[in-house]
Amino acid sequence: MALTAGIVGLPNVGKSTLFNAITNAQVEAANYPFATIDPNVGVVEVPDYRLEKLTEIVNPKKTVPTTFEFTDIAGLVKGASRGEGLGNKFLGNIRETDAICEVVRCFRDNDVTHVDGDVDPIRDIETINLELIFADLESVEKRIGRIGKKAQAGDKEAKLEVEILNKLKGTLESNQPARVIEFTKEELELVKQYTLLTMKPLIYVANLGEEDLEDPTSNPHFNKVVEFAANEGSDVVPICAKIESELVGLEKEEKDMFLQDLGIEESGLDKLIRKAYDLLGLCTYFTVGVQEVRAWTFKQGMLAPEMAGVIHSDFQKGFIKAETYSYDDIIALGSEGALKEAGKIRQEGKQYVGKDGDIMLFRFNV
Repeated sequence: MALTAGIVGLPNVGKSTLFNAITNAQVEAANYPFATIDPNVGVVEVPDYRLEKLTEIVNPKKTVPTTFEFTDIAGLVKGASRGEGLGNKFLGNIRETDAICEVVRCFRDNDVTHVDGDVDPIRDIETINLELIFADLESVEKRIGRIGKKAQAGDKEAKLEVEILNKLKGTLESNQPARVIEFTKEELELVKQYTLLTMKPLIYVANLGEEDLEDPTSNPHFNKVVEFAANEGSDVVPICAKIESELVGLEKEEKDMFLQDLGIEESGLDKLIRKAYDLLGLCTYFTVGVQEVRAWTFKQGMLAPEMAGVIHSDFQKGFIKAETYSYDDIIALGSEGALKEAGKIRQEGKQYVGKDGDIMLFRFNV
């Protein structure tokens, strides 16, 4: 599944430091605006304890996790929608992503300058969100201008589209993102064609200081971000990008000890990866055998043949059936033999809707 989340934010909020930690890449992270000019794409493993458990049971020759893509996008400044800074490039790069991870600075550090002089996460959020809204408003108004005459001439399809566009225009003019609108299924199909920035699902990433990690709520900036996000139905992931970059490269035992010393159970990056994965409605199924235990990404609601197609198009083309059982069942019973005896292995056909945690063996003929 080639879906990607774009990491965005104002300059010097910790975007590139976070990206370095996520991908173990060496993107330039400098203390001045626009250190990142071109978008950098990194592939990360999706942390999943179920893969470890299945490996323990099957003892395969290799274990392969599923992956997810993050794109690091150049820092935005006020006026980007009018071409300020790297405006058009920045907005174009966001348009190519499927979700947005908006990094917000909640830490104080006199050695790291802030583009607006001081730390104010709500102002930063509003700066970015307004630029995205302005860019969408321009796109909507241009579209209205193109088809308005057809609608006035009585073209039914054009009239329907103008109604939807005016709904979008009114929402954007009230400084609200397009995703707050409830569309019908038919309307949504049309709106998707506009590739609006504010239709993309969004997570706020609150970049904290090390001293706030054990209890993020002790940071008043973090609390403001949580309140703001709750009002628009978004999630917030607290992280310390500086600490996450120090965790990169550590062995699992060393990493666990490091986190224990900090008083936290799980790294912020693992939380962010899973949140971004969930945000896009992604699920995981597994294939299990002595040669390989592997996790595969599929979109929630996919049918069995489409899930088979994630592995190879021939699997989907020649799909016959899927021998399926659940992760919970094999954990409870301990082996495929025990599953067979208990009648827990099902034969699923073309109309089967996949479930997160399914373990599948596809039968096909091409």
